[in-house]
Amino acid sequence: MNYKNLVEVNGTRLNVYTEGQGDVTIVFMAGNGVTLPVLEYKPIWKRMSGKYRIAVIEKAGYGFSGSKTTERTVENLVAEDREALAKAGINPPYVLAAHSYSGFEAVYWANTYPDEVKAVLSMDMGIPDMAIAQSKELPEEKRRAMVLKQQKLLQKVSKGGILTKLMKNKLENASGLMSGNELTEGEKSVYKEYFYKNIAHQEFTDEAMLMTDNAVKASKTGLLKCPCCFFVSDMKMPVKSVSWRQVGVDYAKKCGGELHLSDKGHMMYAFIPDEMADTFVKFLSSNQI
Repeated sequence: MNYKNLVEVNGTRLNVYTEGQGDVTIVFMAGNGVTLPVLEYKPIWKRMSGKYRIAVIEKAGYGFSGSKTTERTVENLVAEDREALAKAGINPPYVLAAHSYSGFEAVYWANTYPDEVKAVLSMDMGIPDMAIAQSKELPEEKRRAMVLKQQKLLQKVSKGGILTKLMKNKLENASGLMSGNELTEGEKSVYKEYFYKNIAHQEFTDEAMLMTDNAVKASKTGLLKCPCCFFVSDMKMPVKSVSWRQVGVDYAKKCGGELHLSDKGHMMYAFIPDEMADTFVKFLSSNQI
């Protein structure tokens, strides 16, 4: 199957894959460093495309998309997502299905353009409050040094060799997709190719460098006001004052959102896709979406 559908946005080409039908489109948004979103989130989107139109946006530097031409601010990320969808002929209303870092984008998007967003589905999405809490305990200079250290490691991994083999299960197969049956053998081959092709891209580092700034900007737009459904993991974070799970639970309650806890990790969409897809479909139906 051809998952490429490239559109021109800000002097680069972004991939927007779509399938299914419906007046509302569920837009899947990638976490930081997800090397091939269109296949990464296939376990869940393929289970929802029979009832809804789905779209998977691959940001600059991700998947089949080209390189960035703008700074990785939340404003630019959301603007490019919106333009990419428009160029692909996918018009509002949208339901934003956000994973990890893209939670900042989803909050900013839903609150800045409320007429476009019917609901938000959290696939363990990043909550602005978590990044802000981390910034109070971990000096920005130290955090950025950690990001650069990670980039150097990934650059080494991308070149192959013994380190690549040693870290295979922690990186290439982190979501279990390479050893599972959600992808075909052909898709696994493409997934592996783009994993090593994209893993050290500058876009990932630039987004990570701006994490605190982008979280603050998203937070300033307020709490999510649209219907929202949260899956929250128990991921460990370098923060003593509060846990990832507690922040997610507190945020969901403040938003009046539907809450589901999971112990299947941050990439839960690859391990419990049936449960997540069924929950999301029921949630959207109950909200007449």
